[in-house]
Amino acid sequence: MMPSRRDIQPKPRTVVVIGHGMVGHRFVQSLRERDQAGIWRVVVIAEEADAAYDRVGLSSYVGAWDRSSLALHGNDYAGDDAVQLRLGEAVTAIDRGGKRVVTNRGFEIGYDALVFATGSYPFVPPVAGHDHDRCFVYRTLDDLDGIRRAAEASTPGAAGVVVGGGLLGLEAANALRLLGMTPHVVEFAPRLMPMQVDAGGSAVLQNLVSDLGLHVHTGVGTSSIADGPEGESLTVTLSDGATIDAALVVFSAGVRPRDAVAREAGLPVGERGGVLVDSACRSADPDIYAVGEVAAVDGRCYGLVAPGFSTADVVAEQLLGGSARFAGADMSTKLKLLGVDVASFGDAMGETDNALEIVYSDPLAGRYAKIVLSDDARTLLGGILVGDASAYATLKPMVGREIPGDPAALIAPAAGESGIGLDALPDDAEICSCNGVSKGAICSAITEGACDVAAVKACTSAGTTCGGCVPVIASLLAASGVEVSKALCEHFSQSRSELFEVVMVTGIRTFSELIARYGTGSGCEVCKPTVASILASTSSDHILDGEQAALQDTNDHFLANLQKNGSYSVVPRMPGGEVTADQLIVIGEIARDFDLYTKITGGQRIDMFGARVEQLPQIWRRLVDAGMESGHAYGKSLRTVKSCVGQSWCRYGVQDSVGMAVLLEKRYRGLRSPHKLKFGVSGCARECAEARGKDVGVIATENGWNLYVAGNGGQSPKHAQLLARGVDDTTLVAYIDRYLMFYIRTADRLQRTASWLESLDGGLDHLRAVVCEDSLGLAAQLEAAMDRHVAGYRDEWAEVLADEEKLARFVSFVNAPDVPDPTVRFSDGEVAGDRKVPVLLDMPRLRPQSSTDRRTEREGVAT
Repeated sequence: MMPSRRDIQPKPRTVVVIGHGMVGHRFVQSLRERDQAGIWRVVVIAEEADAAYDRVGLSSYVGAWDRSSLALHGNDYAGDDAVQLRLGEAVTAIDRGGKRVVTNRGFEIGYDALVFATGSYPFVPPVAGHDHDRCFVYRTLDDLDGIRRAAEASTPGAAGVVVGGGLLGLEAANALRLLGMTPHVVEFAPRLMPMQVDAGGSAVLQNLVSDLGLHVHTGVGTSSIADGPEGESLTVTLSDGATIDAALVVFSAGVRPRDAVAREAGLPVGERGGVLVDSACRSADPDIYAVGEVAAVDGRCYGLVAPGFSTADVVAEQLLGGSARFAGADMSTKLKLLGVDVASFGDAMGETDNALEIVYSDPLAGRYAKIVLSDDARTLLGGILVGDASAYATLKPMVGREIPGDPAALIAPAAGESGIGLDALPDDAEICSCNGVSKGAICSAITEGACDVAAVKACTSAGTTCGGCVPVIASLLAASGVEVSKALCEHFSQSRSELFEVVMVTGIRTFSELIARYGTGSGCEVCKPTVASILASTSSDHILDGEQAALQDTNDHFLANLQKNGSYSVVPRMPGGEVTADQLIVIGEIARDFDLYTKITGGQRIDMFGARVEQLPQIWRRLVDAGMESGHAYGKSLRTVKSCVGQSWCRYGVQDSVGMAVLLEKRYRGLRSPHKLKFGVSGCARECAEARGKDVGVIATENGWNLYVAGNGGQSPKHAQLLARGVDDTTLVAYIDRYLMFYIRTADRLQRTASWLESLDGGLDHLRAVVCEDSLGLAAQLEAAMDRHVAGYRDEWAEVLADEEKLARFVSFVNAPDVPDPTVRFSDGEVAGDRKVPVLLDMPRLRPQSSTDRRTEREGVAT
């Protein structure tokens, strides 16, 4: 039987993408999301060995030296058969007639459409000595690795020269500072960041960065670079005759489009380089497109990621028959350089005819603000903010619109964030320039049910790239009329953090008193365990003391994890993953004697499954006698501190990661918190303990410890973020004390550290200010609270064993304490395939997942 015409699927066409940076990856994602019919097959050819990563955040690589932390989501296209990624391979030639590309590995790959996403390359001025082996550029992860090696080989505090005082130049200078060098910035223009900031703003910026240890040389060029007198350093000679004795030089003097292959293929290029394309991002060859920095749209190249993303989306639409066009780009920028806020938007330099300017400058406070107005002072044209850019998110959408009220109020200190209310912004005002999301789109998402920042992000993509618009999203939520109750539940109108403060201030130690004075009713399954956690976090009382026992959920009530068959699992603590041979023997004997299934957990511990409730104290007794204690696997508290073997055994280790892991686990064991906590301590940057995926991650460097916070696994995994680098043992512990106690005091019920940090006003910068700079004056209070916890810690299992009243709880039947639960019975296992698996009668059959030789049966019992 011949197949019908509708059964015949057309062969997919091939689009070859040259380059796999942020914009190239955006194009692939955009095309794959739109191409529901499977029209296109994608081949990505990337010269770098690393798949697409966040080049905008390149400086965050310094100190962490973890390439995976910069990887863009989905950059390996795992599971997508329609995308082939070829890393470490370069296109050397294009045969336009034969519609194929040739690579440096000798491969020829045919295409139906070709997309240039080659980006740009650093411009290196042709000064004498620019090719010295201690001269670098600042563009890729490999570049930073080379700079790191040269910096580490130099004398601590040695000078490093950065040629170029623009955005990337200051980023490079900060990298040198973090590597322990003394940065010198040489800028040919008369001011720093000449493309984004005017003279007044640059003067304030220069003062701010000079206070941070940068030496700034403006209005001069670099004449030559040569070996120093003894060959151990470089002599950098400036155009004014001054010299700098430096250990290395980093060129960051601008970029040029990477269009060499396109030129050789005969494609027209722009006056200043770049593949010349029209508003559809199509070149003179109708089958060849260009996106990102290499695209000269109507002759102009755009060096920011937001317009690059726009060009990527345009080409994706074009390949699927759409009519999308590139409509120009918003070149506004908001940056944080060396901790200093800098923003410019619209006509920042006042180039519009007859433009007016209003300037506020306070060099002592380190603040500069300027707005540019139309000649009638009614329309906002642009502006510059230095030192405090909090008004940027509200001012930028107002560009080109009439200003309500007094223009000077927009930047006056008394105006706070801005004198403009969000209600003055029209619906078509663009809030998220990275993804082109308007105020109207955000408000529509809120109206349709998005009631928090995370939901708005998911619906609109606003705030998912640079995050600069998140404060405005939060304000729109607050102003939308969607009332988000802070009440913990129907019995308490207060939030968890407010109840925490009530308990701290009043000294209330029971749920009944708290609900009588500050709540209503008798409580529920939400408020009872929450209050129980607060009480446990603010004292060292046993969680089964008095009425607290009745507040706990099942796991906390029995100090063990309830499993799906009604039995419990027991997890003893193994600080840092360490365990003695005698303790291993005891665990094995317990598992044998109580017929328990054992499994090594992901947190370097041993889990024992299948214990009945009345057996728990018997098991604990033997573990406690062997010197072990509760691992709190059942509690919203510290679970594990995972570690590698560190310098004790590993040839790459630079610090004692096991010793630090043991110290931290013993310090924070038993600490009750809004959600479970997991730590990781790695002995070097190879990161074998996976610390970047933990609530607290500690990574060893030769200069001390780098501290990362708020990483989570789960359904929405988050990388931990760098809070402090190069700290000693004492400082590390102090910072972790403050961070944990601040989280415990302010987080919502069942809120993981990652979502807590995301919802925290000011985000990581605010957290760093609180923890590292003591901006709220809470450091001593937070550390004292942790010291009280450490001093009052007692093992919960041992406390039960020493208290007959508590022991009486651990029975299957209160009226027949010596009778075991007959509904839990173990018998020989059943073979499934080539493995034996536990089978639960009257419950769904388990998929093969263990090699146990038992099965668990549940049988009906008369009441």
